[in-house]
Amino acid sequence: MNATDLPVSADLENGFGDAPEVVAETIRLAAGAGLVGCTIEDATGDERIPLYDFELAVERIAAATEAAQSLPFPFLLTARAHNLLFANPSLDETIRRLQAFEKAGADVLFAPGLPDIASVRAVCSAVSKPVNFMVGIKGKSFTVAELTTAGVKRISLATSLYRAAMTGFVEALNEIRDEGKFSFLDRCLTTPELNQLMRS
Repeated sequence: MNATDLPVSADLENGFGDAPEVVAETIRLAAGAGLVGCTIEDATGDERIPLYDFELAVERIAAATEAAQSLPFPFLLTARAHNLLFANPSLDETIRRLQAFEKAGADVLFAPGLPDIASVRAVCSAVSKPVNFMVGIKGKSFTVAELTTAGVKRISLATSLYRAAMTGFVEALNEIRDEGKFSFLDRCLTTPELNQLMRS
């Protein structure tokens, strides 16, 4: 947290434990480390049972909310419903979970993998708290204008910029290896341009 004066939020996945009290302790530890926000998801990390049962998922968000609200400073809790990323995806179940997470006290709601803009609109219409949309899934990433019109209040990039950078890196290596050319340099910023960009 010492690297920036900007507020930092972190993806804390399932809160590093199944039990609600573990999730609550994770929130307290995260705040103690300097975070001012995080996401907690309903995915277990276990391929055999990928999602927490509905009631437990809600209890975990309620515990996270209670811990966040007990802090001496505002802490933004984002609750993630991962139903759409696993077998038998159901938009109705995703919305049911998000609505329950909202009632449990989450500040922001998030459902990775929404398949189309109509689904984004349905989620945003079903809840009153701000909805986060994650770009980065091929065929399931939409423009800022489309997302704004659908009701999205926050957009996250996940690994998109890293993947874009690595794609350029691999394409440059392939060009050198396969063609013995360096035309990728014509698409690159110069070192002075990069230095200026880093200073701005």
